[in-house]
Amino acid sequence: MKILIMIDMQNDFLTGVLGNQQTAAVVPAVCEKVKRYLAENKAPLIYTMDTHAENYLSTQEGRNLPVTHCIRGSYGWQLDDSLKAITDGQPDRTVKIEKVTFGAETLPRCVKDISLKYGGEIEEIELVGVCTDICVISNAMLLKAFFPETLITVDSKCCAGVTPQSHNNALEAMKMCHIRVI
Repeated sequence: MKILIMIDMQNDFLTGVLGNQQTAAVVPAVCEKVKRYLAENKAPLIYTMDTHAENYLSTQEGRNLPVTHCIRGSYGWQLDDSLKAITDGQPDRTVKIEKVTFGAETLPRCVKDISLKYGGEIEEIELVGVCTDICVISNAMLLKAFFPETLITVDSKCCAGVTPQSHNNALEAMKMCHIRVI
């Protein structure tokens, strides 16, 4: 069984306060990947949403990254419209995980629950999304720690980082930890 995980494809990271040309540019490729996955696989799509409260700037992350973003319920917190149409259109085929920091601590349990529910061994976990150099790498490493013998893949064409250089650095770091980058 293959599981696809879409990381933080939210407005604030694409076109909002933390967005850039590279993150906005991956939206069409991610949409196509998600549509294809849902058509070809029985397991649901897992997607994460960076989720903060109004007190974000007083958190450790907020003190280190003092840019208010992804405040629950705000426009910036919402998925990109094209991805929202896909996930809202198939609520029984998607699992949303709200996370308060880079890595989603409930993600490994969610993956395990899906494998149990759908009765299959997990052959591959693939990640797409933004930002490669923060949340994608954090979740890929988390999954590698929990599923060391499972193929963890990151599709570089469906990811983007804060800068092209930091995106490439993250891809190289993941390769060093035996995460396949395509």
